[in-house]
Amino acid sequence: MSRRFTPKIVTANRLREGDVVYLTADDQWSPFHHEAELIEDEAHAQMRLLHAAAQRLSIVGAYLADARPGPKGPEPTHFREEFRTRGPSNYHHGKQADHAS
Repeated sequence: MSRRFTPKIVTANRLREGDVVYLTADDQWSPFHHEAELIEDEAHAQMRLLHAAAQRLSIVGAYLADARPGPKGPEPTHFREEFRTRGPSNYHHGKQADHAS
């Protein structure tokens, strides 16, 4: 028996900077998880992933990540994805620097 599909978002890394990005409903790449398109249909999720994977000049490593609806937009459901929302962990730069100020 197949598992029930759970909501997903499409995530990847920017090719040049390596920053984590999320595919929005209007086909933009956002650095903010809550701006990602929350996909609740499995076929639509696969189509969005194919669309993302074809953008080889701007992103790398696109995949579907589990998410859940939240008050401000999609929220991560797994530790790995929660960790990725905070940016690099070796020292304060990128998203972590923005939160420190």
